[in-house]
Amino acid sequence: MINSSNKYILLVMTAALLSACSVTKKYERPTTLKTDQLYRDQSSTDSTTIADMPWQSVFKDEKLNALIQKGLDQNLNLKNAIENIVQARASLRQSKLAYYPTLQLDASVTHNKQSQAGLNFPPGININTLTTTYKLGASTSWELDIWGKLSSSKRAALATYLATDAAKQAIQTQLIADIANNYFMLLAYDKSLKITQETLESRIKNVETIKALKEGAIVTGAAVVQSEANQHAAEVLIPDLKQSIRETENALNILLGQGPGTIDRGELGTQIIPENIAIGMPAQLLNNRPDVRQAEFNFRVAFESTNLAKTYFYPSLTLTASTGFSNLELKDFFTNSIFYSIIGGLTQPIFNQGLNKMRLTTAQSQQLQAYNSFQQTLLVAGQEVSNALYSYEMAVEKEDSRKKQIEALEKAVDFTQQLLEYSSATNYTDVLTSEQNLLSAQLSGINDNLQKLQAVVNLYRALGGGWK
Repeated sequence: MINSSNKYILLVMTAALLSACSVTKKYERPTTLKTDQLYRDQSSTDSTTIADMPWQSVFKDEKLNALIQKGLDQNLNLKNAIENIVQARASLRQSKLAYYPTLQLDASVTHNKQSQAGLNFPPGININTLTTTYKLGASTSWELDIWGKLSSSKRAALATYLATDAAKQAIQTQLIADIANNYFMLLAYDKSLKITQETLESRIKNVETIKALKEGAIVTGAAVVQSEANQHAAEVLIPDLKQSIRETENALNILLGQGPGTIDRGELGTQIIPENIAIGMPAQLLNNRPDVRQAEFNFRVAFESTNLAKTYFYPSLTLTASTGFSNLELKDFFTNSIFYSIIGGLTQPIFNQGLNKMRLTTAQSQQLQAYNSFQQTLLVAGQEVSNALYSYEMAVEKEDSRKKQIEALEKAVDFTQQLLEYSSATNYTDVLTSEQNLLSAQLSGINDNLQKLQAVVNLYRALGGGWK
């Protein structure tokens, strides 16, 4: 005859054998993901990428780097992302403890009063009994992970934790890009303001020159009015530029997690960008780009949820045990008052109103949605890399032509002004046109430079740089 201990051992061994028949699957990255041709017109096989460079090496401006570091220390969105990691880590720790049995301690004193009226006692006699029971016990319960239910829950919690960590990294890379882009935009506004103010000073002097030429009967009063209008055209640009500077400074301070104020900064012409703009291979986005990694971890959560839904179709085995002391007399509490019990329970779902089927169908559908989101995130990442790279290439392509355009217009302004002042070979309309074209070309040249700098920033972020 098998005693209770042997029964318990047999039950555990049976559970161990059943656990080898886990109905869950091991996660593997889907082979159907489209990673080829994510970069338009690019077919590089070189794995070198600027995403592997630390942001301190990408940006050479010490003042910009100081702002980025302050943003990483103080940005409120980034702080919230870190708290999300703390919460996910707590859930992960709890999922690991699910493998262990629960343990509860129970101590109680029970007073029980019972009337014995109506029993076979002589008339007029009513006897009440009062009993007191003292009890101290402990109980434990342990669910064996036969079909991989607890393992799937733990892996889902781990994937959730990793997804929150990747989300924090994505916020960090976007924060670095936002600070750099706003910083470069601020420098561009500074340069535009400086050129506009210099142009205004030149046009103020030009008005005086035109007035003198009118007195000499070289030009008419219309030229004087046109020169004054040309002066005011430069003046009205200055308030808009100052407003843009103020708003960009305020936006930067929000990113830095502080109130509005002046931003300490350098100059646009001193900015240096990496010489080698390497993008690597598209498949590297799976490991380098945080939001792509986050999307994959979310897919893994959905995958494990499907695993978990499958386990509900199979029986669960729970072992419970309790032991302790119970006695009517406190003085004899530890004498002949011990009790214990061991129970093994097997629960097999038979009919539960279609809950298990609904749970599995929902989990499978959510897994498909998570896969689609994963693929969509990867495609968007490839698009952003392609756009940023092409923007950089176009900015570089414009550099030489813009430089020659500005040089030609500077000569045109000088020539027309000299011709107007010393001969009648031209009129003031030619001077006015050349001056307006020069200012427009100079401001466009600043925007070209800004486009180049921001394209590098956006490419660095699109490739997944800034979090390593």
